[in-house]
Amino acid sequence: MKPPHLSPPCALRKLSIAIALSLPGLISVPAQAAETATSQPASQRFNIPAQPLADAINAFISSSDWQVGFPAELAKNCLSSNINGNYTPQQALHILLQGTGLNYRMTGENKATLEKVAVSEPQSATTMPAVTVTGKGVYDSTDPYNSDYRLPNATTGTKTDTPIMETPFSVQVVTKQVLQDQQVTRIDKAVQNVSGVTLGAINQGATDGYQIRGFQNNITYRDGVLIPTIVGGSAGTKRDTTNIERVEVLKGPGSILFGRAEPGGIVNIVTKQPLTTPYYALQQQFGSYDFYRTTLDATAPITKDDKLLYRLNMSYENAGSFRDFIEGERVFVAPVVRWNISERTQATLELEYQHYNDQPDPGITRIGNRPANVPLDTALHEPLNNKNVGDRVLVGFNWSHEFNDSWKLTHRFTSEFMEKESKTLNFGAANANGLLTRNFNNATPASQRYFTSLNLIGNISTGALKHKLLWGYDYFVIDDQITNRYGGSVSGFNIFNPVYLTASPALTKRDDQGYTQSWHGLYFQDQIELPYHFHALGGLRYDNAEGINNILGRVTESVDHISPRGGLLWQPVNWLSLYGSYTENFGGTNSLFNTDGTSLPPESAQQWETGFKTEFWGGRLRTTVSYFELTKQNLFTAIPGDPNGNGRAIGEAISKGIEFDTTGEIIPGWNVIATYAYTPFAKITKDVDPTGGIGNQGNRLFLAPKHSGSFWSTYEFQTSDLRGLKFGAGAIAQGQKEGNAGNTYELPGFVTANLMASYQMKVGSTKVTTQFNVDNLLDKNYYAGTNSGSFITIGTPRTFMGSVRVEF
Repeated sequence: MKPPHLSPPCALRKLSIAIALSLPGLISVPAQAAETATSQPASQRFNIPAQPLADAINAFISSSDWQVGFPAELAKNCLSSNINGNYTPQQALHILLQGTGLNYRMTGENKATLEKVAVSEPQSATTMPAVTVTGKGVYDSTDPYNSDYRLPNATTGTKTDTPIMETPFSVQVVTKQVLQDQQVTRIDKAVQNVSGVTLGAINQGATDGYQIRGFQNNITYRDGVLIPTIVGGSAGTKRDTTNIERVEVLKGPGSILFGRAEPGGIVNIVTKQPLTTPYYALQQQFGSYDFYRTTLDATAPITKDDKLLYRLNMSYENAGSFRDFIEGERVFVAPVVRWNISERTQATLELEYQHYNDQPDPGITRIGNRPANVPLDTALHEPLNNKNVGDRVLVGFNWSHEFNDSWKLTHRFTSEFMEKESKTLNFGAANANGLLTRNFNNATPASQRYFTSLNLIGNISTGALKHKLLWGYDYFVIDDQITNRYGGSVSGFNIFNPVYLTASPALTKRDDQGYTQSWHGLYFQDQIELPYHFHALGGLRYDNAEGINNILGRVTESVDHISPRGGLLWQPVNWLSLYGSYTENFGGTNSLFNTDGTSLPPESAQQWETGFKTEFWGGRLRTTVSYFELTKQNLFTAIPGDPNGNGRAIGEAISKGIEFDTTGEIIPGWNVIATYAYTPFAKITKDVDPTGGIGNQGNRLFLAPKHSGSFWSTYEFQTSDLRGLKFGAGAIAQGQKEGNAGNTYELPGFVTANLMASYQMKVGSTKVTTQFNVDNLLDKNYYAGTNSGSFITIGTPRTFMGSVRVEF
């Protein structure tokens, strides 16, 4: 349907929000609005669709309690702009009038009248400088004051900024407001807001790890860049969330766009970038078990013309634990500088430095087919030989250039350097009497990583078809070394009556290890907008991957692979999308080894997925329901008791299931996240062990519960006397899980409950938020996960977390 004819005052609909006016008493933003624009006044929620201006003004009056006068003839045939987000009333009214040829003049407190914008400038007029409205709505995830739980677009599913309702895959986004409301300090807590994603519990708690659609994943992406969490083949450290804008999760294989990937899904963190509007925030958190964390977020223009911008995120954390002999300290600094060379060309230089001093925690072991019944704080590690101290430095440079409105070129280069001192141990199951043999592993791992990618994005039309094209090339190299390796076994330790060493254990020198992976990838993708609201996607990737054993000085693996991807989506009405897709995955060369020292074969996977998505209440609440069948070949399986962590490859494993995700706002102030995953089939379908038997064939995948889900809901009062007060509650639930590929022990299911409360107030031009969270409210004893051997991670008991955040 074509829009109605607009009278001349409304013909300016495409004007920018930033308008310079020169008529005294008639301004684009009232003086008080201009004054408070930089101080970010308290805002409220507006959701007014584009409509006849008179109706939109009436909706504004109802939402804001303002009085706005205007002659009916003045608004005749005018259409308002759409507004959906948090704004001050001044900002909201200004945006509604954008492009109508009208403006407003304040006539009293919360009173305004509409008038035409003058066509010519009176001689006596004094020119007022241009004012830019700084409020940003639901569609701007970079706005520090954006409080939305749901974002309409994501880049992880397609590497282009595409509406999720037009993406033929399951894509979920955990926004920064969710991270704030739940006081998330680690990524694994953030992704529990996504169906089918559970805690991986690997590397003695020192590595980010997840189970996605039944398969283990210890790879995280940062702004689309591969960031393995393993250092030199051993544990690194969990990533800090200080500079994370949001977390995007693509379910299923994603290697066509990202190269080496695990088939269960892609966890991609999007970092905070410099803003033109100054923003400063300081937060102090304090919680149970001597937890203290201080964070800083600062961004502003460096130059008056906004050519140079900066952002600085910092944090310091010091924490104890409910477990004996466990504590940690970490420092994180992340400066970013952006140069806006022109309106179409930008360049960004970024740095991350992280220092960590942790004690790894292997948890407890098992006796028979159940976790050992020992007190929660009992340590099975050795205090004199338990260390994880290291430094991580990331340096990145990226730039982009728009040739025109249709074509854009982006380039990214990232390097990462890590080195650490590690003292850990391994153990198997304990005897019935509690006796446990422990194997110590000490080393100084180090890693150097280089990644670069070049992408060309273009929009063209061929007849009735509209294409969004993506051509890309990426290359990365990972060089891991492990030196100063020492190991040895110590027996006689009893888990029921632990007696710890009084001197460091005598260990034997082991051979050094070194492994290099290099990877070239070429990919192409076409997103096609078809008639009758159909959207098609097709893509292809070519990979050349090589693995080199630096100690032996030879290539252990060299693989070429082609991976296809395709999907079709139909959106018959704007609130409903039906989709289906097929995609393949390539895991590339493997730095893991058989017991004979040979490299394990590369992993591969295939997935079919179908489902539907809905958006209700003006798009504020989105739901995704998907069914998937995911098959993986050459799945790594640890060999129990192997002191070097070696394993073998399983022939094939399959997971099938249904997933449900809903996120967004039900009514103003009431946000909700609800997830559920039903995975009835998650089994090893082909396996031959070294002795010629069927091995683990027919067993269920470890750490893949049949039922899992989460719920989280908050309500912020909208009335003036209670405005700023927010309450929230939620729960996380998982069914029983197998502890290893042999299905020789199980972890029982659990449900934990969480609460939060916060109060936001204005102190001058500063916003102060006090918050209090309680996790595991009922103090449930549970086991979060295992490493597929005998390390069993104990779930955290009831914890309290308070915070004070100051923003200005």
